[in-house]
Amino acid sequence: MNMVKNKEVSIEGALHLAQKEGYADKDSQDLLTGSLFNYSIYKYKHYRWQKRILQIDFNTKTIFNIEKGIIKKQFPFSQVKSCEDTERRRFSIVFHGRQDYELEAVSLDDKRKIMYLLSRVMQSNSCRRPGEPCLERAAECDVVHEGVLDLQQNAFMSTEWVKYLVQLREGELTLYCIGLGAESKNACPAMNTIHLSGGNVSVSKENECGTFLVQTKGHNYLFRIPFTVQNYRTEVVSKLRNEWVSLIERYCELCKGGSLSQEESQGDTSSEADYENVTVALNEQKEEALHFDVSAAATSLNKPSNSQTKPVKGDVAPASASTPVPISKVEVPPAPPAFFQSCSLSPLAKRTKAFHWDVVPCDKIPKSIWGSCDPGKKKIDASRLCEQFQVQDVAVFSGNEPSVNQHIMLDRKIAHNFSIFLKSFRVKPSELKEKLYIIHEESGGLTDEQITTLRRYMLTPKDAEKYQSFRGCPSELHIVDQFMLEMCKIPHLGQRLDLLLAVRELPVSMGDLEPLINQKIQASKQLHSSQKFIAVLEYILAIGNHLNENAGKEKAKGFRLSSLTKLSLLRGKERTFTLLHALVEQLSLHEPDLVKFAQELTEFEAVPDASMKGLSAEVDVLKKELENVTQCRRLIKPRTTKAMPQESQFCRELKDLIQKYEGDLSQLSKRCEEMKKLYSSVLVKFGEPQDLDSQELFGWISTFISEFRKACAEVMQ
Repeated sequence: MNMVKNKEVSIEGALHLAQKEGYADKDSQDLLTGSLFNYSIYKYKHYRWQKRILQIDFNTKTIFNIEKGIIKKQFPFSQVKSCEDTERRRFSIVFHGRQDYELEAVSLDDKRKIMYLLSRVMQSNSCRRPGEPCLERAAECDVVHEGVLDLQQNAFMSTEWVKYLVQLREGELTLYCIGLGAESKNACPAMNTIHLSGGNVSVSKENECGTFLVQTKGHNYLFRIPFTVQNYRTEVVSKLRNEWVSLIERYCELCKGGSLSQEESQGDTSSEADYENVTVALNEQKEEALHFDVSAAATSLNKPSNSQTKPVKGDVAPASASTPVPISKVEVPPAPPAFFQSCSLSPLAKRTKAFHWDVVPCDKIPKSIWGSCDPGKKKIDASRLCEQFQVQDVAVFSGNEPSVNQHIMLDRKIAHNFSIFLKSFRVKPSELKEKLYIIHEESGGLTDEQITTLRRYMLTPKDAEKYQSFRGCPSELHIVDQFMLEMCKIPHLGQRLDLLLAVRELPVSMGDLEPLINQKIQASKQLHSSQKFIAVLEYILAIGNHLNENAGKEKAKGFRLSSLTKLSLLRGKERTFTLLHALVEQLSLHEPDLVKFAQELTEFEAVPDASMKGLSAEVDVLKKELENVTQCRRLIKPRTTKAMPQESQFCRELKDLIQKYEGDLSQLSKRCEEMKKLYSSVLVKFGEPQDLDSQELFGWISTFISEFRKACAEVMQ
């Protein structure tokens, strides 16, 4: 109310801010009550965005990266250093001693929730000292300082200041957009957070009165004290600026100290050799740009810039629908790319698609087969290769070629990347809406790749306002602007694209999970009913107790199944003879039939890498996706009886598919519950902890069976 009285914000801005805080409070309560959270995310690898599941487990204090039920990577909470909120749906997680994890959420809402959970992770780390257990701490910290600030946001040809309510808490700086929210109905009721806990955030005063710069690892945020009824004198503005800088600097130093002590406790950790490199999509677009003969000036936008360089007025920075756009690092604006230029190459010099292979280093060539290889001696059918792999230099639609220097309403960098996609997108702007009413690709609909790309170029509220205010002739616009203008006219475009992608992915995902879940059920049943395996374990217990008793140790009543992999490590007088060989001898001597115990455990001969924890996460995410599909259907369902035939047909097909998927997913969920129940009884039977994942347990047994067979062959020789 005081901000309205002081004319810092309008009444509409205050109402919108209250709505945002209401959403944040509701999410905070929902996210605080749970302990295990699963989200679909996309990860860039091998020129493709691969779908994964990001699981944040507060029980084990671990973050998991899961693909088709397989736990690909796991990161303890203590390794999380900070998280960076980047443009649109993308974000990155910064680790101690590991490469950054750059990801993309499937929706802005999911991204907001993930960022909130990561802030909880970092808060739990900040209250932790080396050598001490982490104490629980309230997820919401008290606000140390708050006020309304202007944040600079850059477009291609202009710079503007947008109002934000900024709140400083211990470990974070929270930004609530006020200026844009009241103007755009499409603005997402969300907030952006600058995390100070990573130890890589700095703050500095700028030359201009009342401005200061907050620098993170990937972004620069330029703030300004707004002139209001209360703040109209230069000395007052300067005093407020100094207060903000002093407080932020103090908490940055506190967090930096905690971060350094945490890194020391971590030790010198080198990156794993098999760590999966995550690259942003611009790398692929850079290659595409080179492939399509775009000018060198245009490709220079992908070159890295100095992180310490001050922002330059007029920098290009893509706008975001839900987060304030940080000032990008200094870059020379690229020259206008030559969009859709036709090539006049001779038939002999026609371009083909590139083959992105891994080249052998020059120093390895002489001693390899490649040193004596002469590819010139091999005859190839060049015409056949050209026929299959030639690049089609065809414009998207017939009409006047746009001028190279034609003005583009969209941000130049985004327009450049979008134009590369349009080169192979042979759909006219006017046909786009019709394509969205076709569910399946084989029926003439969009491909999965096209849908995914369109989702990434969804307009921000600011850009949408520009196009909605356009009153000229669409045909006079650049092809990029024509598509964006058409996308603006399609109601609920984002939800429609999400729906199409989910409807296609759901049956594939369920089909992939079903055999994996069935295999785990069979493995648990075999393990639960195998009497020979239990008899073998009894022999191992007897042998182990005999050795330990003679070594002066107490007898054990049972042992963890992880001990099975240690049998081959205890060597006898003969270096080739191990405790595993002794077990084979004892079984052969006393109960030869037990040597064939593996015949009762056939499912463990080739156990898939998928774990029950990962499979349960996959099923949980599928339920969420089906719920989103149902909500999207309600949202786009025609409200009147005068719907187009194509629209009515689309809704009928969608309804039938949803009903089918609900039935299939219900059966899959029942099988998943059966799997977890059987596995739980297996853990109880063998005295294992309930939080032990099947990937470990089944892996021990599988390894034991493999080594046992090898030992049998050696003993029988």
